[in-house]
Amino acid sequence: MFNPDTSPQSKFFMRSIEAAAPSHGVQAIATPVRTTPEIEAALQDFSREPNGGLILPTDTFTRLRSKLITELAERHRLPSISSYDGFTKDGGLIYYGAMINLPEQYRQAASYVDRILKGERPGDLPIQRAVKYALSLNLKTAKTLGLTVPLPLTGLADEVIE
Repeated sequence: MFNPDTSPQSKFFMRSIEAAAPSHGVQAIATPVRTTPEIEAALQDFSREPNGGLILPTDTFTRLRSKLITELAERHRLPSISSYDGFTKDGGLIYYGAMINLPEQYRQAASYVDRILKGERPGDLPIQRAVKYALSLNLKTAKTLGLTVPLPLTGLADEVIE
């Protein structure tokens, strides 16, 4: 679920999700939402299908409504994963995403601007990517949803909320 206006990159995420889904025996359904009532309707629709779940890619619209989404997901008994680092604290089941060191990111951005202003072509500059990803699990939410989180997964988590 994503807002195509605030998360145009989600169409690229959906390609990967749709390609991987059949090998896991699931069907991926892209659900664009632009308003809060659309979020509520989407989660109600998801809840009608058995064994559903919710994936929230990077999106400021859904991030700003994280608490509402986690409450609705719990009410409709939908496991959910997000790339927003506060998601599990808001009651979501799983957060998985890049750990970002903002001061370092800004320092690198400044050096890129400097190199471009000195004549380097932006396309010739190396691509920067995250070096660490974080996993957070909310075991309280898992219990509410009737899910058992495998011990090895709990062991891999950087944060476990109980």
